[in-house]
Amino acid sequence: MSAALLYPFIIVAGALQALGNSMNAQLRGRLVNPFLAASVSFLPIVFVFATLFLVMPTPLPSLDTLAAMPWYAPLGGVAGAVAVFGGLAFVDKVGAGPFNGLTLTANILTSLAMDSLGLFGLPGGGFKPMPWLGGLLMAVGVTFIARVTPDKGQKSGQKSGQESDEAEAGHGLNPRLLYPFIVVAGALQAVGVVWNAQLRGALVNPWLAALVSFLPVVFVFVLVFLLRPKPLPQRTDVEGVRWWMPLAGLAGAVAVFAGLLFVDKVGAGAFNGLLITANLLTSVALDHFGWVGMKRVPAGPSRLGGAALMVAGIVLISLF
Repeated sequence: MSAALLYPFIIVAGALQALGNSMNAQLRGRLVNPFLAASVSFLPIVFVFATLFLVMPTPLPSLDTLAAMPWYAPLGGVAGAVAVFGGLAFVDKVGAGPFNGLTLTANILTSLAMDSLGLFGLPGGGFKPMPWLGGLLMAVGVTFIARVTPDKGQKSGQKSGQESDEAEAGHGLNPRLLYPFIVVAGALQAVGVVWNAQLRGALVNPWLAALVSFLPVVFVFVLVFLLRPKPLPQRTDVEGVRWWMPLAGLAGAVAVFAGLLFVDKVGAGAFNGLLITANLLTSVALDHFGWVGMKRVPAGPSRLGGAALMVAGIVLISLF
């Protein structure tokens, strides 16, 4: 099968990932505690994949495939979850725009590096200038899209002096010192996709692979919530939870499952590029129309220009 035939499925996965992120934001707002919200979001994923595996338990891995599995393959879900932890810990300190811009740019460039060097079992394609030019265009596009944030209603970085002083006084740390950690989180997000694909190859059954990938993530979130159970939501907060909010994790899990199935067929650069482009374009639409409770942020010239650059970038990555 031609890799291009898989692109529509990856685009849908990216759109659902953006929808899941917005749903997660609403869930966190209602449940107050971010680790409780993350646990509620991820638990249905484990339930669904466990059910699917019980219903369709074959094929099963052989001893040979298990023996050939790299030790890091089961950690793909944990690697991807580092970006989730980063969002929980740092997004209020550095701002949503810089956080998303740094993580996504690191994701794109790491994916291209893995494709070029043949890391983690990917077929090495060597250095190709056009995909890297596409990655540069996508990085610039991400920056333009991330410049306007819904919570500030202005370009990130254009805060008043008073706001900047208040932010510094709030956590006593220069936000730029957190940038290296955020870049690492974005890189690990890209690596996690490839590790998940290797896990699927070793375990053969995609439902089993997805279950093994998500179980450690749920364990970590539940453990952190048990260690830090406060704050807890009030009754009025819980009553405000809409039926679709706990399904946020399932919407985002489609992207992880797509990575299990497709990344070794289309390449990490093309997969993550398509996923991120669909994610951000959907996010721009969600912000513009104020869907699923998001604050309205008009898709002005900065965001539309960034979207055009991202589309141009993914065309270069996919064609070359």
